Amino acid sequence: MSLPQKTDILVIGSGNAGLSAALSAAQTNPTLKVTVIDKSPSSWAGGNSYFTAGAFRTTHNGLHDLLPLFWGGLALKTQDGGKGLVEDELRAVRNAGVEVFFDTAATALVTDPTSGAVIGVEVVRSDAGKRSQTTIASGAVILAAGGFEANPQLRAQWLGPGWDSARVRGTPYNTGEMLRIAQRDVAAKTAGNWSGCHSVAWDADAPADSGNREVSNEFTKSGYPLGIMVNRDGERFVDEGFDMRNYTYAMIGRRVLQQPGQVAFQVWDARTAAWLREEEYRGEVVRRIEGGSLEELAEKCAEVGLVDPGRFVETVREYNASVDGEGGQERWDPAVKDGLATKGLAVAKSNWALPIDKPPFLAVKVTAGITFTFGGLAVNPETAAVISETTSDEVPGLYCVGEMLGGIFYDNYPGGSGLTSGTVFGRRAGRAAAERAGKSGRLERL
Repeated sequence: MSLPQKTDILVIGSGNAGLSAALSAAQTNPTLKVTVIDKSPSSWAGGNSYFTAGAFRTTHNGLHDLLPLFWGGLALKTQDGGKGLVEDELRAVRNAGVEVFFDTAATALVTDPTSGAVIGVEVVRSDAGKRSQTTIASGAVILAAGGFEANPQLRAQWLGPGWDSARVRGTPYNTGEMLRIAQRDVAAKTAGNWSGCHSVAWDADAPADSGNREVSNEFTKSGYPLGIMVNRDGERFVDEGFDMRNYTYAMIGRRVLQQPGQVAFQVWDARTAAWLREEEYRGEVVRRIEGGSLEELAEKCAEVGLVDPGRFVETVREYNASVDGEGGQERWDPAVKDGLATKGLAVAKSNWALPIDKPPFLAVKVTAGITFTFGGLAVNPETAAVISETTSDEVPGLYCVGEMLGGIFYDNYPGGSGLTSGTVFGRRAGRAAAERAGKSGRLERL
């Protein structure tokens, strides 16, 4: 299948947002030619969406609808997580007649010199080791190429010191060039929290520069509300129970990154370890550090980076002394904020505080894993049309969705909202692009 020289709608990016936009455009006007390009090889199809758990936030009619399913505010996910989502969306767009090309990187936006409208994209195509440059003319372009989380230089520049060392959770191809191209070529206005990002507690032994498509989301280590976290000096540094996991996991990576050596140890005893998610904590995907006593656990943690084992043991004992060891077990409920809190500690634990005193003990070493960046482009929220920094008007023919869209998240992130945002704005962009391209086509025929 050869790369087209002309298409009605060109989508840049093969993640959930881009594929939602492509499908929406094809459904809005089936007579239009819709094309998706992605600079990644087909083996990395789906961008960061592939690495998600597939959770969506969605509307419902209240608690009655959710009681049979409820856990932390999420009730909807895709079969086989992000992998299943991407497979289903690729199948859907291809069934709708959309052509998808990988190994095709956008390098510039082409504009009409009179109107300023985006009328095409310059691309570089890699095929069997050969590179070729061409321009694809298009009636509308939808940017869905992700943020800059896989670019260490831009992470350090925008997120701050230390972020160049964060582990990349997902695709290595989200390196931010489309954000810069849009600013360079059409003076796209920026929006959102450019020093903020979605970052989680991540397996310290995971690859540094990209996720693993086989292990995928299982490198996430989100069981900290069930226990405690200490840094390599043996000190607690965060309230592990200040809210439900789905409202804290995306900011906890930043807290870990701020610690000495950018690592921490999550700790549980036999009482709560049994509640950990098997897909995240089973021995096949994480190094489980186990000990029959706190002292033994501390010494084993010292073999992998704990600097002060003595302080580690003291910290756990101080924590144990601050919780309700008598009636806590009966009150403890990880499905709600149970109010089972510590007393008298400099760093409190506001919920789910049980003593860590029942052997065997378990620890896991974690670092910060970055998922996506919050800074992006400003858009008209009804159509996802990109706004010009120069004129404050829409850039004709240009739309932006997914991680590239700024102004959605600041400081924190509720689980499941990224896929929902990508789908909602993807469908709006696809519909608006199809309506524009359809009108242009009719004018050309006239």
